[in-house]
Amino acid sequence: MEKTMTMTDTAVAFERLDTQPSLDWRFGLPVLATGDVVLREVRTSDASSLHSLLTTPEITRFISQPPTTVEGFERFIAASLRMRAAGEGACYAITIKGYDTAIGIFQVRQVAPCEDEARQIGGAMDVAEWGFALGSPFWGAGLFSQGASLVIAFAFEHLRVRRLEARCAARNARGNRALRKLGAVAEGILRKAFTVAGEQLDQVLYAILADEWRGRGACTSPAAALVH
Repeated sequence: MEKTMTMTDTAVAFERLDTQPSLDWRFGLPVLATGDVVLREVRTSDASSLHSLLTTPEITRFISQPPTTVEGFERFIAASLRMRAAGEGACYAITIKGYDTAIGIFQVRQVAPCEDEARQIGGAMDVAEWGFALGSPFWGAGLFSQGASLVIAFAFEHLRVRRLEARCAARNARGNRALRKLGAVAEGILRKAFTVAGEQLDQVLYAILADEWRGRGACTSPAAALVH
């Protein structure tokens, strides 16, 4: 059975922001690694593999419609890079250590900007939302939980997010279970919040707060590494 890594198991060997200069991620995302997973910024060359893996029925039944062509994924990647440069979002490709092929993505996007001028240096966010998709051949191997813990740590330590939200289709038992294991708290049901194949579906709204995440000791483990 897959062992799900908790935040306490994984979170951070990142330099702490209160003692080190801030990483300005707007100029390019650092590579993150833990266990079998390496996360790097998406590239145009990822479009083909992402199109192949993220347009299958297993993936699309619970998410908003992804691009339907390789060219569509290329446009998505270009838009993600523009969002990063503007300080409005970050998109990571999921890869397996030793292989550079993208098998999924994690995306973090700004919901509310930081109004504290002292925290704005380095591209801090206040409220952000994250989403993810992993090709179904790679389910059940612990890759999602490893990568998710890296992304959560990056959001709190380097994007300096105060509140990290996620939405998950209420029917998506696997996704809801994964979010709860990561420490996300279900805060309510968003009724008929999005449409898939002409059907309006409810979503569960989840959130993780930075102070709660740190309070769980999530930022003390050496298991995760900021590669560069």
